[in-house]
Amino acid sequence: MCQLMGVSRSAYYDYVRCVDNCSESQRHEEILEAVRDIAKFSNYSYGSRRIGKALNALGYRVGRWKARSLMREAGVQVKHRRKYKVTTNSDHKQPVFDNKLNRQFDVAAPNQVYVGDITYIWTREGWLYLAVVIDLFSRKVVGWSMSPRMKARLVCDALRMAIWQRQPQAGLIVHSDRGSQYASREYRKLLEIHGFMGSMSRTGDCFDNAVAESFFGSLKQERIHWRHYQTRYAAQQDVLQYISMFYNSHRLHSYLGYKNPNQYEVEIESVKKVA
Repeated sequence: MCQLMGVSRSAYYDYVRCVDNCSESQRHEEILEAVRDIAKFSNYSYGSRRIGKALNALGYRVGRWKARSLMREAGVQVKHRRKYKVTTNSDHKQPVFDNKLNRQFDVAAPNQVYVGDITYIWTREGWLYLAVVIDLFSRKVVGWSMSPRMKARLVCDALRMAIWQRQPQAGLIVHSDRGSQYASREYRKLLEIHGFMGSMSRTGDCFDNAVAESFFGSLKQERIHWRHYQTRYAAQQDVLQYISMFYNSHRLHSYLGYKNPNQYEVEIESVKKVA
């Protein structure tokens, strides 16, 4: 449980040992150390709300405002969000899909609606492009691909990974922006082969693909903007670590009731089995 909530095992066991054997001042030092541990684990991306939820998982009953004062006392500061630009080439003559998703971001079951998007990462060797596929049900990144070239294969490989991992059935809606990669013949053929339905945002409206945009915002704020990648390989490894070892398996997501995507899917599946 402690790892699922983004709390290290050492912090959890320190709390357990201190419950019955520590003085009030010792308990206070323990909770400050827990705050520092959680902040470091999140790469200093958690604000007071998520810090509070993680402390709750350890058994410290604190609210958001108490968590904020503890963060100040512990000397923990959150990295400030930076602005980033979105680059989408929708100036092409290829056919586009209707907006079937239409901002209906709440999905009742996994593998019903995926969203995809592309972003870019600067390295000393040049640009590295990242395409992701996200399951709207759990906000889990289920497919990704990275390449120095922003071609149709980039988005196709990300979707192929999602298909391999999740085995979605025909009828799946796959939403994206109107970028040329998503309008390409190769991508449209991939959707057709599997019986998936394409969906695209309206021209120039980033809010139609808000979940994917939000993920990229988190990735850049919590990881990329604080790194200086010497090589594309270094950037690839860091992004892979963020997605698989932090975002999917540990990062507390407000939409999921401050659970991480893996935890959310496991808990929902357990409830279904009991029912």
